[in-house]
Amino acid sequence: MGQTFGKEENKDIGPLVGKCYDKYFADPNKKWNSAEFYHAVCETVEEMNKMLGSTQFHVPKSSTLEQAYNKHHKGKEKSLSKDEFQKILQDIILDSGVTGMGIKDILLFIFGIPVITTFIKQRAAPNAVPNDVFIPAVTSASVFLLAKLNKI
Repeated sequence: MGQTFGKEENKDIGPLVGKCYDKYFADPNKKWNSAEFYHAVCETVEEMNKMLGSTQFHVPKSSTLEQAYNKHHKGKEKSLSKDEFQKILQDIILDSGVTGMGIKDILLFIFGIPVITTFIKQRAAPNAVPNDVFIPAVTSASVFLLAKLNKI
């Protein structure tokens, strides 16, 4: 139905991470400097943002990326493994956070619209429909609309 942030997304992100790893890090003979590595990770984050749509990941700070790289890349003389790359991405995404319109939409639809419609109802026809029925009906309609728009 909608987009969630959790196990379902991991299934979607997994192949993308593998594809980006193959694109940038598959060559074991390539020597990386920090700017090239940062650029490759930023490109991967951008691909994830394109794929997920409403959920947007922040581009990591270079210090965060360096810490994650030093934490997960064990064989300094070997090239980065796919598992190490995935762990680095997990660390930087958890540290840098998620932003996007998704939470704003949910808060607007779940809380804002029922409050506004109740205010309008109280001004136009205060006794037409009891608030005990009206507010849950408007909230349910908002949730239904969010589900139809794939926001939740």
